[in-house]
Amino acid sequence: MNALLIAVFLPLAGALVLALVRSLALAGWLNLGFCAGSLAAAVWLALQILRGGDLTGDGFHVDAFNVYLVVLTALVGLTTAIFSRPYMAHVCRDGQVSEGRMRLYHSMFQGFLFTMLLALTTDNLGVLWVAVEGATLATVLLVSLYRTPESVEAAWKYFILCGVGIALALFGTVLVYFAAQHALADVAEGLSWSALYAGADRLHPTVMAIAFVFLLVGYGTKVGLVPLHNWLPDAHSEGPTPMSAVLSGLLLNVALYAVVRFKMLVDGALAATDKAAVAGHLMMGFGLLSFLVAGLFLHRQRDIKRLFSYSSIEHMGLMTFAFGIGGPLATFGGLLHMLVHSLTKSAIFITVGHATHIAGTQTIEHIRGMIRTQPAVGWGLLLGVAAIAGFPPFGVFTSEFLLLSATMQSWPWLTTALLFGLVVAFAGLFRHLHPMVYGKAPEGQQPVAANMLPVMAHLGLVLWLGIAIPVALSRWLDQATFLITGSHLL
Repeated sequence: MNALLIAVFLPLAGALVLALVRSLALAGWLNLGFCAGSLAAAVWLALQILRGGDLTGDGFHVDAFNVYLVVLTALVGLTTAIFSRPYMAHVCRDGQVSEGRMRLYHSMFQGFLFTMLLALTTDNLGVLWVAVEGATLATVLLVSLYRTPESVEAAWKYFILCGVGIALALFGTVLVYFAAQHALADVAEGLSWSALYAGADRLHPTVMAIAFVFLLVGYGTKVGLVPLHNWLPDAHSEGPTPMSAVLSGLLLNVALYAVVRFKMLVDGALAATDKAAVAGHLMMGFGLLSFLVAGLFLHRQRDIKRLFSYSSIEHMGLMTFAFGIGGPLATFGGLLHMLVHSLTKSAIFITVGHATHIAGTQTIEHIRGMIRTQPAVGWGLLLGVAAIAGFPPFGVFTSEFLLLSATMQSWPWLTTALLFGLVVAFAGLFRHLHPMVYGKAPEGQQPVAANMLPVMAHLGLVLWLGIAIPVALSRWLDQATFLITGSHLL
């Protein structure tokens, strides 16, 4: 429990401390230090769970499913903080952000991590909703950090759309609580996920099915599922680049995690009815629609950060589709895809941040010749896009291959749609990538101080996971697969 409390509440302490620190240099190092402490505690917690089993009590529930996301969140938080320290100092020197707003940035960075870690570890569905709403408020302040008309508009759009979505999720949570009142002996446990899961077969199936519709639409707004995705490209393009890295790499995972947790309850409630697969079918429909639409929109983008935001929508749709199919193979592939997508996409956004500094713009047609101007950035962008497009031997290829295999087993007639989406997305990414990396560099374009260590670390991990998944990690993911589906893959 000590490791859990440190991992979750150390970022909260960091948010309070960094709100008071006036020195920009000190704040950058403190931000990094708090993230490192949280990662150390998360690894400690993961070792406890893998050795001793689930941890439930004092309003928390940690198992193999969420503990790996806790470690992933803390890891990406740390590597983004490493990138953020010199990057945001450069932004501040350029006059885009005042020193006062830099305090807000560092404080909200830690606050954002705290809300995500709380959402992942809480056993209370009401606290889960509050934590996701808290993450929304923290990111609204980060999206509007530059205070340009475009960033303020994007922040308001994000706030309104996600506010409506999270309100629907609240109504779905209320319906789950209503169903619990007639199923649980202790009605005070009506919002306890572990108590609800233990008695899922006694929950009213019709009420739970209706609740899941609201929950999927509500939390699906945060996932970025089409047609609820309109906030995401604007938030990515107008906010600071480190925020884009944690938003795409982490927050979308947390929202999808919430959907999967509720799906587990709904599957248990509907198992004995003729509508046992309704939750999975809804997730498959939304996921496949998001995957195909986002892939097509990749071809129309002119802003590099919007380009990769649509790539995030595409991959979140793919994960939603995987969890909708269910079964051990698709679920294992979905869990692996959550991991490799987070690592790859955060690495891409870090590289994009350096590329936009070199070019002085986010417009794709003005970003040219990166591999000539600064080879490290050019190669980082090239390898990052190759990884996210599913090139072997990167881990994204492995997870997509598992999902494709599961689709061929369970829904063979959807295999063509899946392959079509993968080809369209591949073409959309590489039609923009080639001139940005190999095109003729504009005169006067100069290298910048770029910290590529987080990029190398992330892409190295993704390459490793594509070549050979470590035994410990495969068992870890298999335990999570068993929790979600009731069946082992390995």
